[in-house]
Amino acid sequence: MDANLRLWREQGPSFFQRFLLWADALDPLLLFASSDEIRRTRVLIESSEKTLSVPIPNEQTKQAFLLSLSSIHPDTGKIIPGFFRPPAFLPLTLPLVIASSLQVQAKQIFVCQFAFHAYTTAFTVLNANGTTKDEDNSLQQKQLLFSVGAVSYAALIGALPFIFMNRYTLKSPLTQLVVKKLLPVPLFGLTSAFTVVAVRSPEFENGIEVMDRNGKVLGVSKKAGAKAVKETALSRGVLFGTAFFLPAVLMHFVERSNFAKTSRALASVRMLLITSVLAGMLPASLSMFPQCGEIKRADLEPEIVSSTEETVLFYNRGI
Repeated sequence: MDANLRLWREQGPSFFQRFLLWADALDPLLLFASSDEIRRTRVLIESSEKTLSVPIPNEQTKQAFLLSLSSIHPDTGKIIPGFFRPPAFLPLTLPLVIASSLQVQAKQIFVCQFAFHAYTTAFTVLNANGTTKDEDNSLQQKQLLFSVGAVSYAALIGALPFIFMNRYTLKSPLTQLVVKKLLPVPLFGLTSAFTVVAVRSPEFENGIEVMDRNGKVLGVSKKAGAKAVKETALSRGVLFGTAFFLPAVLMHFVERSNFAKTSRALASVRMLLITSVLAGMLPASLSMFPQCGEIKRADLEPEIVSSTEETVLFYNRGI
């Protein structure tokens, strides 16, 4: 079992422990580590794996593990491109989320959401489970096709209410309330979850590898793949649905209290609220489910059930 997954299994059994670990691993300063430094951490980690069942012994080892968690894919062992590592997720999605939340023209909303979904989809592909077999490169072609379709569809769905409102000049107070206040929250959350399901569909179609407690691969399971995709999609939907919902609710009270009286002040407060909510929800959403996923042996395919006596098996959930 990869050292990253072993660390998640031993050090992150509870939501609170995973939250604290993610809060450290999402530090943007980790992005400045060089490739050589990242590779050196693997050597240190391999010599420290026996201590994973107890608290990480010293600060140097802790920083090595954090750098590994934030930079190396647990299935392939390869270094993830800098822009698509977990610490880069907040700095790069925050401006896109703020731009997508602005009540502007439909064309501008489409462009903002297209850019947002394009980035999050690429992030999903590069941080997904990497054990699905792709002998003839058909998987990459399929993922590329699904990615383009999912990004275009999600951006169109996000802009569709504004397109209808502008096309048919629907300017009543009720329409403004529904289109600008109520619809964006579920649409943004649902489309974020939809893109995850679309680009990671090969995982529940072809299956992902499941392992025993010692890291021995026991087979490929479609049921484990479906569970991994479902959990990741749910956490992504909660993340961005909340990032739209809470600031909108809080802004309602800010506007009623006359706390910020000018449009510029209101815009500043809105950006501050979105930043705060997204920064807090990112580690929370990533901690909703274990990174080293668990699935009961009885829930797996018969050929895997017959190959082991262990009651619980493990897999990489992906991000």
